[in-house]
Amino acid sequence: MNRKRVKVVAVAEAFGLLDEPVERRYWVHPMNNDREQSEQFKNFFENIRRYPEKFFEYYRMSVSSFDELLENVRPHITKTTTTFRKPICAEERLTITLRYLSTGTYFAALKFDFRVGRSTIGIIVKETCQALWTVLQPTEMPVPTTNDWLEISNVFNVKTNFPNCLGAIDGKHIRCKNPSNSGSLFFNYKKFFSVVLMAVADANLQFITIDVGSYGREGDSNIFKECPFGKMLYAKKLNLPEPNPLPNTNNNPQPFVFIGDEAFALHTNLLRPYPGRNLTDTRRVFNYRLSRARRTVECAFGVLANKWRVLHTPIQVEPEFTDIIIKACCILHNFVRKRDGINFEDSETHSLDDIEARGTGTRSEGIEVRDYFADYFMGPGALDFQYKVL
Repeated sequence: MNRKRVKVVAVAEAFGLLDEPVERRYWVHPMNNDREQSEQFKNFFENIRRYPEKFFEYYRMSVSSFDELLENVRPHITKTTTTFRKPICAEERLTITLRYLSTGTYFAALKFDFRVGRSTIGIIVKETCQALWTVLQPTEMPVPTTNDWLEISNVFNVKTNFPNCLGAIDGKHIRCKNPSNSGSLFFNYKKFFSVVLMAVADANLQFITIDVGSYGREGDSNIFKECPFGKMLYAKKLNLPEPNPLPNTNNNPQPFVFIGDEAFALHTNLLRPYPGRNLTDTRRVFNYRLSRARRTVECAFGVLANKWRVLHTPIQVEPEFTDIIIKACCILHNFVRKRDGINFEDSETHSLDDIEARGTGTRSEGIEVRDYFADYFMGPGALDFQYKVL
């Protein structure tokens, strides 16, 4: 390979433009030959642990949270030592992955920080993200039981004054590069390429469940109907609590519901705002109360993207890898919030244009449930301040 060819390949590889491996001049680049002897990462890691504030700024989590996370995934990311070379340790593998997720920088830039090859960075990030999701999902995002749903509803009522609410649903477009031969599948109505993260969030801004990987061109309503959670909701297989009277009432038990914006279809267990502009006071109050509770999922997306900033930039990997990265960010979001609380940027404006959608399910019953909630918010469930915002 002549020098001109090497230069062109290096530039193309740095920007992720190569789909196939190319001939390499070195097994290990001479610049990285002494990385083990210099113990650069070991010295840095031991030093930064002495300063908790700097550690949190770098790793996006506390020292104790990092140690717990490391012990959970260590068996899945530790490699066997061979006669040819010593593998990169689990501490450095997890550090590389967290730095990529928290900064969104290119693999080609991280290789200079950690003195390893670009392809090695990519392999480490992919394997570690997959391990994070596999190990943490059963504990940090488990399938809720009936008692769990009741607890979620109680917290929702306390924090948002919306009773019998089990979660807020919304979709977020995550920027990605346009895969080869994909046409306009990933091109969304916001005029960029994306995959869709569909999520249900509780009042503590944690994700109850997520669905990742739908094409950017698809609408939220269709994505939700086709995702596993949506199918189980419409089939009544979510172990939801039995209908319960709303606070300050003793009769007319109402079903427990999820809430969404205009993009979702009205259903017995899924409420959306009243459409239109010339609304009565009763309907305006209902829309206000629903939007006030639904903002929890918007805030959850904001916290997620501001902490794991790879979601702020187009993810320059293939769709399958992109899905793994998004799932790792979501499970880390739950993991860190449960242990460290709100310690970093905690909000971001996230909005979707109003979309009218055709739904699936018992729309007539959904209308009755929504009307009952609307009347309730003007009567037994009224708040002193709600009239001031009208």
